[in-house]
Amino acid sequence: MDQMPTIYLAAFFASLAVSVVLTAIVKKIAAKTGFVAHPREDRFHKSIIPLGGGIGIFATIGIFSLGAIILVKSPPGFLGEKLATNLTDFAGKVSELLIIIICSAVLFGLGLWDDLKNLSPRTKLIVQFIAAFAAAYFADVRVELFIHNKVITSVLSSVWIVLLINVFNFLDNMDGASTGIALIVSVILSFAAALSGQIFVSGFALIFAGALAGFLLFNFFPASIFMGDAGSFVIGFFVALLTLRTTYYESTEAGKWYVVLMPLVITALPLYDFISVTILRISQGKSPFVGDTQHFSHRLRKRGLTEVQAVLTLYLATLATGLGAITLKIINSVYGMLVFWQAVLVLAIIAILESTGTNDPSEQ
Repeated sequence: MDQMPTIYLAAFFASLAVSVVLTAIVKKIAAKTGFVAHPREDRFHKSIIPLGGGIGIFATIGIFSLGAIILVKSPPGFLGEKLATNLTDFAGKVSELLIIIICSAVLFGLGLWDDLKNLSPRTKLIVQFIAAFAAAYFADVRVELFIHNKVITSVLSSVWIVLLINVFNFLDNMDGASTGIALIVSVILSFAAALSGQIFVSGFALIFAGALAGFLLFNFFPASIFMGDAGSFVIGFFVALLTLRTTYYESTEAGKWYVVLMPLVITALPLYDFISVTILRISQGKSPFVGDTQHFSHRLRKRGLTEVQAVLTLYLATLATGLGAITLKIINSVYGMLVFWQAVLVLAIIAILESTGTNDPSEQ
């Protein structure tokens, strides 16, 4: 186990480096082939920006996932006795990892097709649910919630996965917003998994974080490349996967039921943006899936913040709720509920501060 911190760091920076290289390559190819995003009324960018950043993110995750499978199949002496022993448990999960890669590939293909052809919301939701259910049922990417029916828990987990896919798709409305928040969430989940002794979930979270960090170097304001739906669908899927695969509750920890609130606390800010903008659109008689400039980040911009300040506010709010969530594993029920209500109060403060003025979508 003493090797793990070094291996974690090496995996993170290796993933970051690969992501940087792949994103740089995709950026050049996208610009040459015309795979670009043009300025629109529902976007803040005023120039033509290359698309395809999701290709670099997905490819990086795929490369390291397949690399992990190859390591499992390598001779024990190649890895060292301690690491080889730790990999023994992972060997039985290879088939599940392959299913996860296939499901993420379906979502990546769906997002890439949507970037090219602008698919209907119905088509996207159907494919998302199919991929989510397959991952939940066949790869055990699900939470039991004290329910022992696999079909029911798979359906419930599918709803959560599809929700987060669209949450992070909605968040991709300003330079660095979706990617940066997913990076923060994945690092927090890595710590949470490590506290539960889940070395592979924790390691995968850091590889995912490295892929995001590499892309974020190009996507933070002023962004030189966008990830498109091909990226946001994959990001939402893997964030959901990490929230479902991280063990929060152990049967030996009777009475600590409140730790199951950890995913809600960690993703409180992204969920707030999704719910608030959905309510705004419905109240205006619009489809929730029609893009506009009424997201939390946009509302902050309308109140005088710069784009960088708005995105940093999102990061800080995510950290404010997420850092408290890590402690849910090691504190009692009283403090656990305080952490939950702290997250609620952070969102309440945000709601009050941004409620001044108007949310008229025509106001820029």
